[in-house]
Amino acid sequence: MRKQTKTKRWSALAAALLMAVLSACGGGNGNGNGGEAASSPSAGAPASEAASASPSASGEPSGGKKQGGNVTVLILQDLDFLDPHQAVAAGTYEVLFNVFEGLLKPNEKGELLPAIAESYTVSDDGLSYTFKIRGGVKFHNGQPLTSADVKYSYARLAGLDTGKPLQATFGGVRSVEAPDDSTVVITLKEPNSSFLTALTAAVIPNGYQDSNKNPVGTGPFKFKEYTPGQHLVVEKFPDYYQAGVPSLDQVEFRIVSDPQAGLLALKSGEIDIYPRIGTEQLEQVASDFQTLSTPQNLVQLVTFNIDRKPFDDIRVRQALNYAIDKDEIIQGVALGKGTKLGSNLSPVLAKYYQEGLEDKYKTDLEKAKSLLKEAGYPDGFETTLSVPSVYQFHVDTAQVIAAQLEKIGVKVKLEPVEWAVWLERIYKGRDYDTTIIGLDGKLDPYQILNKYLSDSPNNFFNYSNPEFDSTLQAAVAETDDAKRIELYKKAQTLLADDAAAIYIMDPNTNVALNKKLAGYKTYPLYVQDLSSVYFTE
Repeated sequence: MRKQTKTKRWSALAAALLMAVLSACGGGNGNGNGGEAASSPSAGAPASEAASASPSASGEPSGGKKQGGNVTVLILQDLDFLDPHQAVAAGTYEVLFNVFEGLLKPNEKGELLPAIAESYTVSDDGLSYTFKIRGGVKFHNGQPLTSADVKYSYARLAGLDTGKPLQATFGGVRSVEAPDDSTVVITLKEPNSSFLTALTAAVIPNGYQDSNKNPVGTGPFKFKEYTPGQHLVVEKFPDYYQAGVPSLDQVEFRIVSDPQAGLLALKSGEIDIYPRIGTEQLEQVASDFQTLSTPQNLVQLVTFNIDRKPFDDIRVRQALNYAIDKDEIIQGVALGKGTKLGSNLSPVLAKYYQEGLEDKYKTDLEKAKSLLKEAGYPDGFETTLSVPSVYQFHVDTAQVIAAQLEKIGVKVKLEPVEWAVWLERIYKGRDYDTTIIGLDGKLDPYQILNKYLSDSPNNFFNYSNPEFDSTLQAAVAETDDAKRIELYKKAQTLLADDAAAIYIMDPNTNVALNKKLAGYKTYPLYVQDLSSVYFTE
């Protein structure tokens, strides 16, 4: 084991991740989708070293804290897996955030804080991370947590036994060791400036094989029951290591795929919290509920299957970019609550964000027609835009895009697809022409942009550019902060230059809440944190 010489404080860890306050107005509505790669328009408002706390809801109650009670939260999609190591949908992660924890855990400011770990050190060469495990942590089955559980979980994620990592963020792990019950040493193959963010991944009991039926974690809530297509229920974990957390006795995550049905359930009192509610719906209930609308860390975009004609021609991709009026989409679909984008990074990550790309393809129909003609499509062409039907926000956006592209002779057939089909056929199978989706944000730019690496398993765009690959790999290995920032900005510029997709906006997250609830927080991640929520007297 290498000598550990560089001790890190938790505040330094947070500062290293630098989530800057969003200065621009945030995006649109409340319906998106989920995924390692995909998520819906909503999450939270992040911050940096000087960041403010999560914004207060309008009409937030002022009464005293009341212990106990049951809350029902609406979610728009079913879970893809209960096993946190196999799940790819962001909509699954938002729920399981309450059940599982890793060595570290993000807060509402985008900072990483200690969870299962209480301290750590990093070797001078940046390859070895040594963590001390917090004492007194128990799994929901009553079993005490030890370093063996962390070793099993992270070795499983890294695929050390199979050679196939379950999560790409663990692909650079060489070994995971547990020299004693309270120590874990993770050694990387090469330095990785974004690796710490991977350590929010769930720790499960050593050798546990039943996570997809009866998940067991260490979080503030423990699994109670799951009925596919209906709900997932969690209940308070009385032995949680943080005293007084959580306050609620039980949380039901109710699956309601129809936004109108969700609105009726909210109005009738069946639902206490409606995240990702549409802006128009939010305005309808503003007098009777607390409401939140804050910026988030998400990219709504139209992706091309670049391996499929005519999208293998950069001139076609550029033409479609010139044909799109993002301002019209933001005003018409998001009611003005959207931050226009030009690449796959939101201004939420202000430190790394490359400004100016949002107007690189300023609407120019004549330029679009000229490029199509040059590419051999003087009369346009026909294509299919596949849209996850559960997310009205994307459906509405797709309709506007189809009308805009028709002006340059591109006839768009809209194909509504069920969420499970989108995940299986489009995201995993890469069987599509174009699709519209929201890519959920992470705490580090590498974890957002690495989907575009030529060999990434999540590269459902089939994008390939050796210069982008080398730029991003250099960024994640770079230890000089200023150089790393420039490399990430260059990577964003390359995506824009290549017209890798049509980047539209970062929409706002909208939430409606029961007026008797307090403590709700928004995050720069796709999560619903019920640990801080409580009823008032």
